[in-house]
Amino acid sequence: MAAYLARPPYQQNDYLGWISRAKLEATKLKRITQMLDEWQGGNLYMKMAWKPRAERS
Repeated sequence: MAAYLARPPYQQNDYLGWISRAKLEATKLKRITQMLDEWQGGNLYMKMAWKPRAERS
């Protein structure tokens, strides 16, 4: 939950919408796995490079 809340609101909404729009359960699980992997690494957003605001220069 902390990783979710650490993301900006637009990313929170994007991830939830992206997952909920999946038609197949397998696709939902794949997207959830991708989301969790990106949160764990902390430097990706939808497979794009991303830095938390505190780290931006």
